Amino acid sequence: MAIVGFNFTKMNVEKFSQVKGKINISNNVAIVSVEKTDLELGSNKQKALKFCFEFTSQYNPKLGLIKLEGDVIFMEDLKKIEELEAQWKKEKKVPKIIMTQILNSVLNKCNIQALILSKEVNLPPPIMLPKLTDTPKA
Repeated sequence: MAIVGFNFTKMNVEKFSQVKGKINISNNVAIVSVEKTDLELGSNKQKALKFCFEFTSQYNPKLGLIKLEGDVIFMEDLKKIEELEAQWKKEKKVPKIIMTQILNSVLNKCNIQALILSKEVNLPPPIMLPKLTDTPKA
C-alpha cells in the first residue's frame, strides 16, 4: 500500500477585510469522496483509489478564507481496493491506518500551500510558526 500521487484541483484564497484585533484561525480537512481510478504505468493499467479532499483555513471574525481541493492516489492490490471502496460507500470510512496516511499527506502539502497563499494576500499564517523568545536567565 502506498501513496503514488497528489494533485491540487482547486485553490482559492480571499481576504475580506484588513487584519486587526484578535483573529481566530480554524483549519479543517475532510475526505469528500473515495473512488476507483485507472493508473497507467507504461503500457499497464492498474486500479488505484482516488481520495478527494477539501482543506480550509477560516479566519474569523470574517477576515479571510483559504480553500484547497485535490486528490491523493493510493495503490493497493485490486481486492483490497474494492473492499476499501465498498466500505467507503457503505460507511464513509476506511481503516484508520490508511486514513492516517492519507490525511498526513494532505496536511503536509496543504499546510505549506496555505502558508504560501496567506502570504500572497497578507493574511496571517494559518499555522503556528516557530518563534524565538528572549527569556531572562535565572
